[in-house]
Amino acid sequence: MNAHYAWKSYFIIQVDYQLWANDRMFAALGRIDYASLAQDAGLPFSSIHHTVDHLLLVNRLWFGRLRGQNSYVDFTQIAYTDWNQLIEVTQANLRELQFWLEACDDAFFDSELAYTTSKGSSETMWVRDLLTHVMSHNVHHRGQISAVVTRLGQPALEMDYLYYKREIETYRHQLAAIPATVA
Repeated sequence: MNAHYAWKSYFIIQVDYQLWANDRMFAALGRIDYASLAQDAGLPFSSIHHTVDHLLLVNRLWFGRLRGQNSYVDFTQIAYTDWNQLIEVTQANLRELQFWLEACDDAFFDSELAYTTSKGSSETMWVRDLLTHVMSHNVHHRGQISAVVTRLGQPALEMDYLYYKREIETYRHQLAAIPATVA
């Protein structure tokens, strides 16, 4: 099925893709000893752990801005030092964003958002551009993490959107093949 997406539907699906890709990334990272996740890997945020923490903080920052909140985030410090808690909170934050977007009016996605940057300047951005940035920011840093995973001797991570779509379509076909039950 190749249905037309409205912005709202598109971004709800994009958040679902982020969750799916994170699941694959976290599963792969679960096969690596924690010391390797915490060591300096030459990433912009040093370690895999700090990079995942950065993803969470950026997602929270933009989600807050979408809701009209301005807050300060210190990207130099790791907010969640417990790796398992970081995974749980990262995924829960994305799911919360997805539910929140589902509750938004369609017109919200065609609106502009005024916000204050981390440096204190005032900016305005279309909501759809802001959400595109958030989604691509996640992909960008997962790609960096994937490169480190392969340097650590693990298989390359298959997290492309294409694989997500294929898996979802297979699942939809499986559901369609299940006979309806009578209640």
